Amino acid sequence: MTTATLQPGRGTGRDIQPGVDRKLRNYVSIEQSLRNSFTMAWRGLVKIRRTPEQLFDVTLQPIIFTLMFTYIFGGAIAGDVQSYLPIIIPGILVQTVITTSVVTGVQLREDMDKGVFDRFKSLPIARIAPLAGALLADTVRYAIATTLTFVMGFIMGYRPGGGFGFVVLAGLLVIACSWAISWIFAFFGVIGRSASGVQGVSFLILFPLTFLSNAFVSPDTMPDWLQWFVNINPVSHLVTAVRDLANSGTFGADAWLALLGAAVVVAIFAPLTVRAYMRKV
Repeated sequence: MTTATLQPGRGTGRDIQPGVDRKLRNYVSIEQSLRNSFTMAWRGLVKIRRTPEQLFDVTLQPIIFTLMFTYIFGGAIAGDVQSYLPIIIPGILVQTVITTSVVTGVQLREDMDKGVFDRFKSLPIARIAPLAGALLADTVRYAIATTLTFVMGFIMGYRPGGGFGFVVLAGLLVIACSWAISWIFAFFGVIGRSASGVQGVSFLILFPLTFLSNAFVSPDTMPDWLQWFVNINPVSHLVTAVRDLANSGTFGADAWLALLGAAVVVAIFAPLTVRAYMRKV
């Protein structure tokens, strides 16, 4: 009686070679990729539920920033708080939600450093699912920040003239643009060396864009050289679009520019992020 030695791809009913299983995972169906991505997104939401401090930036920040900026600058800039609310609420909304998108890259880097994605590689799921799931889960964070900012403004006396429908449209515009921007920080998260480094670089880029915009004051009060930057700043276009939608119910040129800018960002950074991510996993 002889004992046959089983070799990869022989006597197992599968004529494959070692490593082919992993390669085949690159060619899963779109339906399976979407299903896996939503599963990973649910994982991200469950993770937030177990560590609620992760929501501090989208719950406390809108409240604190709205109160602080309104009562400190309202009288000096607009004469009184009520007159400043239609200016500051859209500005705070854009600043808060865009800032929240930095967390995408930071948490992605943390998961990769902790070996979470190494464990995902052993699962029968689409390789892109953990990345796509993280981006999907963060849209919930953007929605929370958007809702709380508008609610806080309403409590303080903000009454958007555009009506409820255009307020919702303004919120959706901010969420869509922030999701697009999160691809930039996801790219930093994939190629970065540490979570703290990703956070530092991200805020170094984001803070000048948000504060050197028309989010808090009119560009007319700034020096000419600074007005030029503020007027071409994409954050300024997004803030103006949100103000037009919420305050007057107008979907103008700035809204189209904001959507175009979001599309360009996704077209550039989504392939870069996916390519860098696939090399890592």
